[in-house]
Amino acid sequence: MSQDSQHGKWTISSSDDDEDEDKDLLTSRIKTSKAHQLCDSNHSPKVEPVKAAVGTKQEKEVVGGSEAQKSAAINQINPIKHEFSQSLSGKRKKEVSDDLGWALSDSDDDDDGKVEKKHSSHSSRRTPQSSKSKKVKVKEDPPSSPHGRTYYIDEPDDCFESNVSCLNDTYRFYLNKVTGLDSTYNRGALHIRDVLSPLFGTLKESVQFNYCFDIGWMLQQYPSEFRDRPVLIVHGDKREAKARLVQQAQPYPHVRLCQAKLDIAFGTHHTKMMLLWYEEGFRVIILTSNLIRADWYQKTQGMWMSPLFPRLPKGSSLGAGESPTFFKRDLLEYLASYCAPELEEWIQQIKEHNLSETRVYLVGSTPGRYVGSDMERWGHLKLRKLLYDHTDPVPSEERWPVIGQFSSIGSMGLDKTKWLAGEFQRTLTTLGKSSHRPDPPVHLVYPSVEDVRNSLEGYPAGGSLPYSIQTAQKQRWLHSYFHCWKANTTGRTHAMPHIKTYMRASPDFTQLAWFFVTSANLSKAAWGALEKNNTQLMIRSYELGVLYLPSAFNMKTFPVQKNQFPVSSSSAGFPVPFDLPPTSYSAKDQPWIWNIPYSQAPDTHGNIWVPS
Repeated sequence: MSQDSQHGKWTISSSDDDEDEDKDLLTSRIKTSKAHQLCDSNHSPKVEPVKAAVGTKQEKEVVGGSEAQKSAAINQINPIKHEFSQSLSGKRKKEVSDDLGWALSDSDDDDDGKVEKKHSSHSSRRTPQSSKSKKVKVKEDPPSSPHGRTYYIDEPDDCFESNVSCLNDTYRFYLNKVTGLDSTYNRGALHIRDVLSPLFGTLKESVQFNYCFDIGWMLQQYPSEFRDRPVLIVHGDKREAKARLVQQAQPYPHVRLCQAKLDIAFGTHHTKMMLLWYEEGFRVIILTSNLIRADWYQKTQGMWMSPLFPRLPKGSSLGAGESPTFFKRDLLEYLASYCAPELEEWIQQIKEHNLSETRVYLVGSTPGRYVGSDMERWGHLKLRKLLYDHTDPVPSEERWPVIGQFSSIGSMGLDKTKWLAGEFQRTLTTLGKSSHRPDPPVHLVYPSVEDVRNSLEGYPAGGSLPYSIQTAQKQRWLHSYFHCWKANTTGRTHAMPHIKTYMRASPDFTQLAWFFVTSANLSKAAWGALEKNNTQLMIRSYELGVLYLPSAFNMKTFPVQKNQFPVSSSSAGFPVPFDLPPTSYSAKDQPWIWNIPYSQAPDTHGNIWVPS
């Protein structure tokens, strides 16, 4: 069945249009399983590894910005067909069902049958390179890469920090480094190698909470002197996916696995956190990146890095080392929700450290159905309570827009009142104890097709933006909220987002009432949805983020830092990771939908996007 709209002509099957959402999920899972059998490494692949990102653009080790634009213009003469298996696009699929074997990925697609597709095999054919072309030193990537073995270029020698003097420790919020950009636009940003380096402490042991892992690559990011230190991996994999993870870990005796319980269907373990135990103390990193190279390469990601927490004096009371934001209590409560014996030692370690310097609030989601006061412990109702208790109303509040920015979208119902403009918007618009609930503008920042096409990665970046046609065609009302992805400062504009942020801004976008960075995309599975006449909150997935409130920084509001790069270590402005004000979609813009073709115009590598 064809659908014509301002967002293009979509072709969907009648079953996708007419069946209920659970059956929609079942159908997509069956198709996914069949497609995976064609591309799984245990079978004979019917597609070639992608080679789309290797060519004259990367020979100059410049793949973004104006250089990419020039290369795109050259490649438009001979665009390359870039095929992909929709079942594997994006990040590696997760198992969730004993019957189907595959899970919702990234909790980006919620309980209603939207599946984020994990890193895929691709096929691409390129015209032969000129014999005069300068050769690129290409680092071979792991087989699980979405782009093939010849995609990545080495990070330049000056990519990693030699000191931390340029880091802004006011907010302790950092973007990731992006390969291929001028060093100016990476100054003050962090790579995973920086995070794990001796500059921040002498590592004894660590825990990695995440959704997607490449264990071999992850361990290579640890400095050589720390590479054999114990690592605990907290994951949500089941059955075949778990078996693959166990196989990955087998060569490394110092790596242990801890499986998070996912007792509610279609939930995922989507939390991304590092716990780092040093000889000097303890540190927490809450981030948006998976532990795979593609997520640290040419995407916009964010992280909060805690101060170094020192050990408490022996004999300290049970409540010692708490912060004004109750971060220690909330972190311990979050870890306890796993009911995992493997985390008990870490819970005890945290109790013995002083976390009092923390100035952010922790907001987590854990799977379950919550009633009474427990409803305010997790998900968007926890966020609502914090905004109610620790913010104040502002003049002309109805003019202060809410901004949500994310990399994937779940099903939110046939109209906006079902969830988005009902319970979720009420949370995001809460400011203090005022009974007035204004209806401010809501801006949703999600990449358009043109954003993806002109990105550093080109169309393959869309594999990490898994908004499906099956979901989109049921909620075309949502697209009127959409705004383009425009990264803060031109130099980073073309690194597509995997970061997820939510905030409340002043009408002129120079001030923030609050800011939240999290693993949670725009979905009910991640944030929770009210049930039973609003007397119960149901959450399917694990998520984690940190909330910045001005009151914790002795401010009325946060000033917005307009030009982030080069970073100043003393800036009082908050480093919002995209341009404000947001730019509305034009009449010609369409939201990126990963499982329909884009063949009218090639991307920055001369590819077109054709689902197989």
